[in-house]
Amino acid sequence: MKDNDVPMSWEHPAVYRYEETIALKIPSYAHMYEMTDRLIAAHLKPTQSNEAGRATELLIVGAGGGQELVTFGSRHQDWLFTGIDPSARMLEIAKARVERAGLSHRVSFVQGSVQQLPERHAFPYDAATCMLVLHFVSGLSQKKELLCQIAGRLKPGSPFFLASINAEPGTAAFGMQMQAWKSHMLDNGIAMEEWERFTASIGRESDPVASSSVLELLKEAGFIQPIRYFGSYFVEAWCAVKQ
Repeated sequence: MKDNDVPMSWEHPAVYRYEETIALKIPSYAHMYEMTDRLIAAHLKPTQSNEAGRATELLIVGAGGGQELVTFGSRHQDWLFTGIDPSARMLEIAKARVERAGLSHRVSFVQGSVQQLPERHAFPYDAATCMLVLHFVSGLSQKKELLCQIAGRLKPGSPFFLASINAEPGTAAFGMQMQAWKSHMLDNGIAMEEWERFTASIGRESDPVASSSVLELLKEAGFIQPIRYFGSYFVEAWCAVKQ
């Protein structure tokens, strides 16, 4: 069995290279998070005075790696975060980055799934993100369940930001995009073996669906007014509002 035939695990030591390689794989990776930050701030600004003066609280789903926490936390001193991720190793990366940035006192980490978080009927979260997670959830029903669980922890009118790989494997457009993405990754120093592992993982370790399916899932989970604000090959980011 070749190394690129071995399924990748989020508990494998190789994930410690995630912070180093992800920005080489996705064009404008950091820019996507900066855009997300500005959109959250723009949405929350008119309602910044929360009930009883409480702090603005964000739910970060798939917080392992720490990109959201560092990007948002360094720009907004009055925001608090709950970062949740099932991978202990990925949370280690996030915790280290948060500590280096001096943000530990504003971040609570939870290892597990969103379902394990108590629903916050009295003080639901003011916003939530789920960046580069949905395509790792297998099946439409499970994807919908994740989005419903997130919606259940947001107050009405709260913004939700979703980024995922959206694609229809087997189509001509898919093949063209994959060739272009391969060229980008290899030109940026990603090894051929790592590219081959990535392509082999589609449909096996990841379950990308079409953009139209993502929009339908958002609607079924109780989110409205979806807006696509970022695109980079198959990676798309959407902003929607909890109904």
